[in-house]
Amino acid sequence: MEALNHIQLLAVLALPVVLAITVHEAAHGWVANRLGDKTALMLGRVTFNPLRHIDPIGTLLVPAATFLLAGFLFGWAKPVPVNARNLHDPRRDMALVAVAGPASNLAMAALWGLGIHIGIGLLSTSEWIALPLVYMGAAGVLINVFLMILNLLPLLPLDGGRVLSALLPPRWSAAYSQLEPYGIFILLALLLTGLLSAVLLPLVVGTLGLLPGGGIVRELFFK
Repeated sequence: MEALNHIQLLAVLALPVVLAITVHEAAHGWVANRLGDKTALMLGRVTFNPLRHIDPIGTLLVPAATFLLAGFLFGWAKPVPVNARNLHDPRRDMALVAVAGPASNLAMAALWGLGIHIGIGLLSTSEWIALPLVYMGAAGVLINVFLMILNLLPLLPLDGGRVLSALLPPRWSAAYSQLEPYGIFILLALLLTGLLSAVLLPLVVGTLGLLPGGGIVRELFFK
């Protein structure tokens, strides 16, 4: 990746980032719809159209700022609305809706990893197709693994926080839910102090070793 300039790197990252965010959010809405809540479906959020999921600050401004200033991407999309009262089993189903997003990122990471291997297979015959596919595949694996692990942190409003809230006894869950308005500030504080990367990086690198193409991703990004 060091051989790429900023414009080339943005071109490589664009599609994996858009897909990672869009499919993640659509997965939440799709599972919620399957479990009885049609709120996201009626609001047009069960779609692969990225415009439906973009948050002007979290999806555009913050990622652009962190990429230009710090060299990495960080951001979020508009949360998919879910009305727990419409779900068949609200506590269980809220956990399943939450898990759907990270699960979609894991699936996409595996698919991008297969793309890396396809690109490597084409290197000897079509390098102009193979190299972009390898680079884009590597970016896709890394972005999706990062988003999956980040979202599984037990911090509201992240998906891991939703799962933890569903698993806690009702009284504890209600108390824990009171922390949600402060979750994004806690997350930003962890980011700015470096604690977030200290927690995430070992988990990301370890997960890469379990995925197709993960060794190549580690070579490209973690030399």
